[in-house]
Amino acid sequence: MDDVLIEKIKNGNDHAFRILVEKYRNHIFYTVYGVLRNEKDAEDAAQEVFLKIYTSLPRYEKQGFKTWITRIAVNHAIDIKRKQVRRQENQQVEYDETGHAPPSESVELLVIRKEKREILRKRIKELPANYQSVVEDFYIKEKTYQEIAVKQKVQPKTIEVRLYRARQWMKKHWKEDDFS
Repeated sequence: MDDVLIEKIKNGNDHAFRILVEKYRNHIFYTVYGVLRNEKDAEDAAQEVFLKIYTSLPRYEKQGFKTWITRIAVNHAIDIKRKQVRRQENQQVEYDETGHAPPSESVELLVIRKEKREILRKRIKELPANYQSVVEDFYIKEKTYQEIAVKQKVQPKTIEVRLYRARQWMKKHWKEDDFS
């Protein structure tokens, strides 16, 4: 049944995709909800997952459709969760930098955290020049490959390669102890 619908979708039949969405809407919603634990976020994420499914269908190779879409949904929800956690950490950093410690955190912990941020900022300057901005944009400013590529007037694949090479450089030249 799904394979017939998928073939119709690949041939441009949007109605077949609507049928597929109806069939798996609840499954996708509950899959992403299981990761995100927020109804509104899960609704938004489910819509995004269906877009990803639609654009990825040409690469689907009949390896078990429900498993395949579940993997897409889980990966997408995890990505969203990571971004939320990073955003919360960044907001916490901004809050810390104002000098007001939340009551649950000790002054020592805040000082240690601030020192680590300073070390990281200095260490980024040690990277080869062609990696500095891409590492800062991706890891600190949380920009996507596409956003960085537009800014640097290159292809997203170039950004992906630069980040990979930057990570290799860091693994070779930096020790984890340098940051503790």
